[in-house]
Amino acid sequence: MPTGNSAPVPAHIPAPDGLELDEAHMRHLVSTVMDRLMPILADLPTQPVHQPELAGADELQALIEPVPEQASNLDDLLKRLFSDCLPSSLNATSPGFMGYVPGGGLFHAAVADLLADTLNRYVGVSAVAGGFAQLEANVLRWFCQFMGLPQTAAGFLTSGGSLANWSAVVVARHHQLGEEFSRGTLYTSDQAHHCVAKAAKLAGIPSSNLRVLPCDEKQRLSLPHLQEAVTADRASGFTPFMLVVSAGTTNTGAVDPLDVCAEFAAEQGLWLHVDAAYGGFFRLTERGERGLHGIERADSIALDPHKTLFLPYGTGALLVREAAHLKAAHASTADYLPAASAHEDVWDFGDVSPELTRPFRGLRVWLPLRLHGVGVFREYLNEKLDLAAWLAQELSEIPQLELIAPPQLSILAFAVRTPAGQSDAVRNEVTEALLRAVNARQRVMLTGTSVGGRFVIRVAIVSFRTHQVRIHMLLEDIKLGLRELGL
Repeated sequence: MPTGNSAPVPAHIPAPDGLELDEAHMRHLVSTVMDRLMPILADLPTQPVHQPELAGADELQALIEPVPEQASNLDDLLKRLFSDCLPSSLNATSPGFMGYVPGGGLFHAAVADLLADTLNRYVGVSAVAGGFAQLEANVLRWFCQFMGLPQTAAGFLTSGGSLANWSAVVVARHHQLGEEFSRGTLYTSDQAHHCVAKAAKLAGIPSSNLRVLPCDEKQRLSLPHLQEAVTADRASGFTPFMLVVSAGTTNTGAVDPLDVCAEFAAEQGLWLHVDAAYGGFFRLTERGERGLHGIERADSIALDPHKTLFLPYGTGALLVREAAHLKAAHASTADYLPAASAHEDVWDFGDVSPELTRPFRGLRVWLPLRLHGVGVFREYLNEKLDLAAWLAQELSEIPQLELIAPPQLSILAFAVRTPAGQSDAVRNEVTEALLRAVNARQRVMLTGTSVGGRFVIRVAIVSFRTHQVRIHMLLEDIKLGLRELGL
């Protein structure tokens, strides 16, 4: 019998059945998935790189499902994934995938995600899981070191370059303009990734204050146009505050003149941000360090480890030269949060990034780098530079083709050289036809883009699985395509 004001002891409440798996069920789950994955990974070199037609509206509507009230069989669910969803997608894990800027998908990172998601520690505040937060901070310190940034630098991992660029604009706006930024102007090139304009928009910069400037013949930001724009804006009562340059554009892999831009930004009091999502990690190589000289002078840098560190999609980073600027733009507090660390060597990611609750992204970077060492990644990046240079040389010797610009990194763009007097529309149609002919053979997947109104074919040699044999196949398919078109 209860006495006084004490609550009665509740009756036994049985636990629900199903979510707390025993060891046998967990091992079965993992081994069953591995049984489906391994044949696919083993057969990657011979798989089609893409489907002739991706899933249309009818196929996608067939995948719409009601809320699942009852349990389903694992084999049936895996069949749904591997038979109904997987085939109707671009095979970005293939060694022949050279469209867009390929991601990598190192298996080591998948193992790291299994560990991180199962242990499920919260790393937004170091007091909660200090050891894991420190491992992620180590990764960011390595990145800062790779880019030549000083000890005062800091950063955070995010889902990709788009959010990294957005946060960079927020930090620059906060530091340069404070709370009144309606007259602040931001400068970038017409070859910058479209997420730069989106980042400015999301950061509250009026669209009329974004200056998109022309490039030179090498598709790099033109300094004379930049100088003219900044001078004109100051005369009109605007406040130039930020310059966004590219270390490897999506269209042609061009690298803006980083040193010259850094000098100009310093003279004009502009925040210099380098979008190095694709190209930044090439700085691990000697050629990349020379080609990206000046990036070490940046106020902030966006990186995508899911590109040139070959990690799975969803792994981006922002580095900021002065940790204090990063924290000033993002830090916030609440009574229910643990106290942030006062030690400068301990990072609280909730104070330096937009996210509070966040996944432990650092392990998917830390584990592969520790398992292999940076040297192996450097070798793979050197190989990509070699392959791009070799292919550019081979293409330059085909009279029917024209390189838009020699590759500065591992992306190159080319087009069919059509006879003088033909219209731009006809010229573009022929190049598009060549792209279709190459892709139809299913040994490689390339994409096209427009540079100065001209349709061009892009080759993005980024995947860690892409080696010389696949570039030979690409060259063969280009030559076969030209013959089929009667060129």
